[in-house]
Amino acid sequence: MPDLSRRKTLALIGGGTVLAAGAGIGAFAATRTPHAALAPWDAAGAYADPRMRALSYALLAPNPHNRQPWEAELIGTDGITIWRDPARDLLVTDPFARQLTIGMGCFLELARMAADAEGLATETTLFPAGEAGPVARLRLVPGGTPDPLFAHVMERRSHKAAFELRPVTADAAAPLARHATLHLDGRLRDDLRQLAQDAWRTEMATPAALKESIDLLRIGRNEIEANPDGIDLGGPLMEGLARAGLLTRAAAMDPDNPGTRRQIEGEAAIIMGAPAMLTLVTPGNTRRDQIAAGRRWLRLNLAATGAGLAIRPVSQALQEYPEMAAHLARAHALAAPDGGTVQMLGLLGYAARTARTPRWPLETRMRDA
Repeated sequence: MPDLSRRKTLALIGGGTVLAAGAGIGAFAATRTPHAALAPWDAAGAYADPRMRALSYALLAPNPHNRQPWEAELIGTDGITIWRDPARDLLVTDPFARQLTIGMGCFLELARMAADAEGLATETTLFPAGEAGPVARLRLVPGGTPDPLFAHVMERRSHKAAFELRPVTADAAAPLARHATLHLDGRLRDDLRQLAQDAWRTEMATPAALKESIDLLRIGRNEIEANPDGIDLGGPLMEGLARAGLLTRAAAMDPDNPGTRRQIEGEAAIIMGAPAMLTLVTPGNTRRDQIAAGRRWLRLNLAATGAGLAIRPVSQALQEYPEMAAHLARAHALAAPDGGTVQMLGLLGYAARTARTPRWPLETRMRDA
């Protein structure tokens, strides 16, 4: 979500060259896919209880740093209570849990869509005991109407690499226009790209913010399967670099490390090369506004997938810690000059589909499991 694909950003942070790690890749290359961490994608919909089926899709929703902050409890025969797990907070980059609440909105919207696909409507009560309690109580009742966007759930990804050079036309992006404001060309698009690049550099130069990402690195299959959340650096290349001592958390904390510097510059170039930008603005910044933003972000992602486009969140400029204050003010001056809260900033373009992201099994996110 706000994350500029730190999976790729920090991918070669250990310094040295890819070739130096080549000898360490060899025989184990074919065994490095973290199948257990990806199994929840294949388990989606494979439960007897329709509430569990809805939740099994919902946990595939985009969310900040892939923290998967949701917890659920089945109530009676048709109810679900949903919490946000504070143990998964991002205390530095998301001090007010705004972004994590947006992630909860994505989760709730995907649960609703999954229930609708089975002819079940979702009666939702947000914050039934106030903001300190559950995020929502859901009740599944007959009457849901299938949503065409649900067809794209299994193909949806948050993009993690550079975009193709071809521009995005208004006609091509038309299905997205109802969910966010599109900036396909012109001065405002260019200003937003520059803002995103500047904010990216600021985050990389802020030790506490950088460390929050590094602490969530999962390097290689074993780490990913032990903790299938956070920022996964998987595959034989990453494991080869780690084996060779070229991919280390210590090196990642050094912005002057040659490998780290190359990646910072590479990601900055990707931002400036994005064909289009998008912004998502809400009238206010209440918890309900944030949930609404998450619902829209999820639908935007699915609409983009259906249109053959890719989205990459770059919301560093919207984070509410002191070092980011000037960028946050600039974001609102550019994208919400007449008022409101800019909740999401993203890149838009054409790109090959990214691999699936690891997920915790649904049973681990159930309070009554």
